[in-house]
Amino acid sequence: MSYPQPWLRHAVAGLALLLAGTAAAETTLRDETLDAQRTQAELQARIDNADDAVRDKLQALRQAREETRRLNGYNAELAPLVERQADTLAERDEALSTLSATREALPALMRDMVERLRAWVADDMPFLHDERMARVESLERLLAAPEMSRDEKLSRVLAAWRAELDYGRGIDAWRGELPGDSPREVDFLRLGRVGWYYLTPDGRRGGVWSVERGDWQPLDDAARAEVRKGLAIAHEQRAPALLELPVSQTVSSAETPAGEGA
Repeated sequence: MSYPQPWLRHAVAGLALLLAGTAAAETTLRDETLDAQRTQAELQARIDNADDAVRDKLQALRQAREETRRLNGYNAELAPLVERQADTLAERDEALSTLSATREALPALMRDMVERLRAWVADDMPFLHDERMARVESLERLLAAPEMSRDEKLSRVLAAWRAELDYGRGIDAWRGELPGDSPREVDFLRLGRVGWYYLTPDGRRGGVWSVERGDWQPLDDAARAEVRKGLAIAHEQRAPALLELPVSQTVSSAETPAGEGA
């Protein structure tokens, strides 16, 4: 039996070692390739996830900008309204701050109004004098009544003033007693506070009140005819028409309350 030569054994052994090294190298390369592929896949996944996050953030940013634009427009529309409301609140605060002082001054103010009303009635033409003076006296008792509220008292005082002011407007007629040495019933005609007249039922006598003289002045036939016409107008028995009558006082003094200048 012959044995291989020593060099051959060495060659075979070297070849075996080479083959083994090659296989190990291939295994290492394959592992490295797989690792590289996994790393690449993970990196791509991260990139994809990062792109999705960026897109979400960009979308959220666009929505935030749109919402900001709408809010700015809404605020611009509300600004004038808020400013008006602020002015209203300021006015209310100012009114409330003076309310206490006004309430404290109200009793003295109402007393002054009633006193001035009494003076006006006393100095005015004496038509319906008893009725008007009774209204003033009722107000004086009212102001002294502790059970009556301030609001009710003020309402009654203002109503009395309105009634007096209304006498200065329009036309009125009524039947009443003409005072004198021999009182008699006559028909009265009042034209605001400018003219106050009377006419006897038979139409033969009539007069106009003179503020300057403080008594009645007789009327002629033509003036009595005009008073008769005025009585018919006041009773709505004929259409309104121009009346040619002497006046009791000038318009300026007739419309000026007592205590005030003309």
